[in-house]
Amino acid sequence: MPNPKDQPDRHYRGASTQSVHGGAARDKGFHAMTTPIVQTATFTFKNTAELIDFLDAKVYGGELDREEYARYGNPSTWSLEARIAQLEGAGDALVYPSGMSAVTSLFLTVLRPGTHIIMTDDCYRRTRQFCLTTLKKFGIETSIVPMCDYEALEAAIIPRKTRFIFTETPTNPYLRVVDLARLVDLARANRALTLLDTTFATPVNLRPLDYGIDFVLHSATKYFGGHNDVLGGAIAGDAGRIKALKDARGMFGNVIDPHQAFLIERGLKTLAVRVRHQNEAALQVARFLEQHNKIDRVHYPGLPAHPDHEIACAQMSGFGGVVSFEVAGDIHATSDFIDRLRIPYIAPSLGGTESLIEQPAYVSYYDLSPQERQAAGIGDNLVRFALGIEDAEDIIADLDDALRQVPSCVDTI
Repeated sequence: MPNPKDQPDRHYRGASTQSVHGGAARDKGFHAMTTPIVQTATFTFKNTAELIDFLDAKVYGGELDREEYARYGNPSTWSLEARIAQLEGAGDALVYPSGMSAVTSLFLTVLRPGTHIIMTDDCYRRTRQFCLTTLKKFGIETSIVPMCDYEALEAAIIPRKTRFIFTETPTNPYLRVVDLARLVDLARANRALTLLDTTFATPVNLRPLDYGIDFVLHSATKYFGGHNDVLGGAIAGDAGRIKALKDARGMFGNVIDPHQAFLIERGLKTLAVRVRHQNEAALQVARFLEQHNKIDRVHYPGLPAHPDHEIACAQMSGFGGVVSFEVAGDIHATSDFIDRLRIPYIAPSLGGTESLIEQPAYVSYYDLSPQERQAAGIGDNLVRFALGIEDAEDIIADLDDALRQVPSCVDTI
């Protein structure tokens, strides 16, 4: 089967066209409309001469259209990686069994003992834990700075030691949006690499590599897969840097299963359609909640009141399908409100066809005391709502009904 990464690039302009056709070889060698699930652990050679030709190309450089062992590559994953690379406008992309597998592999591959990384505080908790605990064992230090505090970010840089600046945009759970041009200028001036997790944005709403970001990270479990039925991760960037990550992946062994790749590629074909619907519905929901007297505050970059609204408008074509907000009540009133909702499921994750809702004080920070949660910036009344593809009118009616029924949420009028 031809490797889609070796096919001539087709540069489609529209996100929907890219999602369906971008990076995929028209003739995949199987005369199949979709990329087959190539379920094999090893690949055969018809004779020793063919094996030697393959090894010469692999060792000394040359055109490779196959692999000898599935830990190094598989046609099912090649097709997915080519599609992601074109969506991101990247030289290449790699996929992993999960988003955490992707980010931890990148750090373990690129960082060396004695180096230093900076990350912002409003980031996924497990990523922060990995940096502060596991990387520390290898002599790699991590500094945490407030999100969008560029003075604090610059002050945290250690000349000749800071190797990476890592952040998300929009962030989890407060949906802060980083100024990419400012971040890139600061990193380049200090010879640091940039890693941006844009899981919440997707390449439909934001293409960070166009701004000079070095690596883009996705939890492909979310919008890429799109159906809450598969785990995956992806990194996109310069082809040379991705080649180094691919070599390390073959050694670490954290490869994606071909069936996972098939499901994610299938999900990508409807990515733009789903994200655009979720953009529109989330903005309607955010505007409704902002005016509701039983909601204290709404966090959504599409609202003018959001601290990063202007930069979000400048950088993003849509504001995403996640809305975070604070209920006018305590932890029990908030959970009572969530329990009364009929459409969303109570579950972590986001980006799928079904709406999901969570109370971070329970889902992600249950092991911390109320005081520790507050110190981490997580209020007991905080809610993260990840919209699916249901109709906005039905979601708003459901939210309104639930808020009206919670007795401990008293009217402020």
